Amino acid sequence: MKISIELQLSPLKDDYEPHIIDFIKYLRASEFTVLENPLSTQIYGDFDTLMPFLTQEIKRSFVDIDIAVLQMKIVKTDRSDYEPHF
Repeated sequence: MKISIELQLSPLKDDYEPHIIDFIKYLRASEFTVLENPLSTQIYGDFDTLMPFLTQEIKRSFVDIDIAVLQMKIVKTDRSDYEPHF
């Protein structure tokens, strides 16, 4: 089953930016399609391979951050080719 996931990582610390950049770089280095905008990062792939990968990467990033918020939205379809029609 194909899924689309929108992620927003918010480390609650003064030096938040390097942690976000590292998280995005690990996502980019994966086998999955990754798209970014100024507010969030989207990752697309098969549920059974994407979810274990994300679990591992979220845990890896949380080890380096004392307090963080991660918002995740999951859509049950591949929306990587979405283009607005307006």
